[in-house]
Amino acid sequence: MTVRRDERLDQLLETVDSGAIDALTCALIGEPSVNPGGTEESAVRVLADACRAAGFDVDVIEAAPGRPNLFATARTGGTGPGLMFLGHSDVVPPGPGWSADPFVPRRAGDRIIGRGASDMKGGIAAAVAAMSVLARAGEFGIDLSGPVGLVVTVDEEEHGTGVRHLVANPGLLHRATGVGEFAGCIVAEPTRMEVVRGCRGASYFEIEVTGRAAHSGRPSDGVSAIDAAARVIDVIRADQARLAASPDALLGFGTWNVGTIEGGQGISVVAPSCSLGVDRRLMPGEDVHEIGERLLADIHAAGIVVDGIEVRVTPTMFLPGFATDADHRLVSAASRAALDAPVGGWTAACDGGFVSTALGVPTVVLGPGDINTQAHQPDESVCLSELVFAAQSYVRAAVDLLSGN
Repeated sequence: MTVRRDERLDQLLETVDSGAIDALTCALIGEPSVNPGGTEESAVRVLADACRAAGFDVDVIEAAPGRPNLFATARTGGTGPGLMFLGHSDVVPPGPGWSADPFVPRRAGDRIIGRGASDMKGGIAAAVAAMSVLARAGEFGIDLSGPVGLVVTVDEEEHGTGVRHLVANPGLLHRATGVGEFAGCIVAEPTRMEVVRGCRGASYFEIEVTGRAAHSGRPSDGVSAIDAAARVIDVIRADQARLAASPDALLGFGTWNVGTIEGGQGISVVAPSCSLGVDRRLMPGEDVHEIGERLLADIHAAGIVVDGIEVRVTPTMFLPGFATDADHRLVSAASRAALDAPVGGWTAACDGGFVSTALGVPTVVLGPGDINTQAHQPDESVCLSELVFAAQSYVRAAVDLLSGN
């Protein structure tokens, strides 16, 4: 009797190990890996041990001292283009409001609670479980044309040290994984298991305004850097209105946010300096240096730079945006894999932007948890049942993409 492919796939999916997903998620939560802090190493060690125990080829390469990226590959017998899963090992600081220790994982029914549960240690555990199953696909009569790889980077939540090291070293991905080409990448960030085919990017700017100090009793003897900085904010506000007037159907529009301001010498002194820390969300294809140059030109055009005032605009971080074509096979396969999940865009940024634009690998974001209501929140959590569904969806996506059917 011939067994239909869907029956073989169903049998394969039944081998997804919910207990292993639970255990690895909790083990990763128990290794804080807080960023800023550069503490990812212990979490990567736990993940590397789990991947080796699953039979994967593992390579751990430092992107910076004490900050290792992890590469794990599940061999399927096929030598063609593979499928990549992408994650990051760092988490944001816990902050106030937790009802218990954020780094001691706990359960509330189906829900796993702890910092990183949703963003994104649960998603990584689901990817590892999926890879374990895919490595055995041949036993169920499902032949895959290529391997499945996992890349886990450091410092995603702050400066992107891990992914920058990856794209700055041509050939590193091939050497670390042994995979010559990837047909696609699935980023396991929390999307509520909806398919995200495009993300905005992110950039940071430091805007330094220099004025001339004077006694506050005779303010006309000086030139206030704080006053000039306030006018710079007006320029940013005007540019925000320009961007909002031409939204993109998938990703909306780029946004500005003045996140920090620091300046002045004392209450009785005309401020000789003021600095702004500014976030600019990027649309696909936007260049951070061009944005900075345009902003500085607008500041000059507004008459802010006068005798006694200087303004410098310096980009300090950028993460590119990306958009994968709606009709790309990866997009449709991911949607089918998650049981006809909706497809859309994301206003958040992720390391997938570099994988798509710098490495040329078609990319989608698809993962368990909710970026808006669970990630970066007190008592961050994710449901185990959703992690299992994610692992099953990753298996279905890989079979769809790599089976040739």
